[in-house]
Amino acid sequence: MNKKIFSISGRLLVLGVLLVCLSCSSREKRILVFSKTKGYRHESIAAGKIALMKLGEENKFKVDTTEDAAVFAEDKLKNYSAVVFLSTTGDVLDQAQQNEFMRFIQAGGGYAGIHAATDTEYDWWWYGKLVGAYFKSHPRQQKVKVVAQPVEEGWLKLKAPEPWERFDELYNYKKISPDIHVLFKLDENSYEGGENNGDHPIVWFHDFDGGRAFYTGFGHTNESYQDPIFMNQLLDGLNYAIGQNNLDYTKATAKPVPEANRFTKKVLGFYFDEPTEMTILPDGKIIFLERKGKIKLYNPATDSIKEINELSVYKTFEDGMLDKMADSVQFGGFVARSTTDPNPGRH
Repeated sequence: MNKKIFSISGRLLVLGVLLVCLSCSSREKRILVFSKTKGYRHESIAAGKIALMKLGEENKFKVDTTEDAAVFAEDKLKNYSAVVFLSTTGDVLDQAQQNEFMRFIQAGGGYAGIHAATDTEYDWWWYGKLVGAYFKSHPRQQKVKVVAQPVEEGWLKLKAPEPWERFDELYNYKKISPDIHVLFKLDENSYEGGENNGDHPIVWFHDFDGGRAFYTGFGHTNESYQDPIFMNQLLDGLNYAIGQNNLDYTKATAKPVPEANRFTKKVLGFYFDEPTEMTILPDGKIIFLERKGKIKLYNPATDSIKEINELSVYKTFEDGMLDKMADSVQFGGFVARSTTDPNPGRH
């Protein structure tokens, strides 16, 4: 009897393991190609989309293309293994979409940037770390020698001829992350216009914030997307970005931005005379500064505002009380500072 129970239990255990494995492997490989531009638009975007769709057909992964940033929402992004920024430019995501993309990467999603992906979201520090660098400038299109870099154990490996010469638009970079693993560099002695002081990365990858990121600076020309060397490298980069193809949103630390309709607006007061600063105190009261020196206090208990002080400030032209307030709540008071002198002629 015990043997039968053990046998049945063992079979159930094996079946459970098989079901778990099948569940892990059954997730469809699907990438999203995003090519929205708010700045310069590359002609090769169209060729890139076609080439990536063909790459997917040949290698058994689905490819969707879009320029609609509304897709950057959890209920849509969770269907993808990786997101490709295909020569995007400018500020392409709003704050809510940025947070959703952060959550996707933190959940284990992948990212691949092509060419002008580094010419994107300059004011978003997290994206700069993800992509690995920002576009600085570029010289005329020309041929260059591309130099493979030493690859450490476990790194992504890309194939290329030795030596490798390539014609493309060659980006110079700024704010290069020290955390990227560089796979290829440009030989700045082999062309004109290199501005990275002889240490010029062009293809790299790295694990970042729970996910994986791959970038290639090539891909400006239409011909790039017919070049088997470039396309094979792109395929390997995409496979790295896809990784194990598992997302776990419980690992995401970024918070979704609440919908606008979840907020209510309340007018606290009227008739301020050139207000410049405000500070919310721990008890909920709010201090307002006005340029001409008046200090006012809003009391939520009475829903009223009253003037509590007026400082003598020099208010000719646009001078006045312009500096930020520093609250000293430990002592139950506050300090208001003015960057202007009430008696400018005394010095």
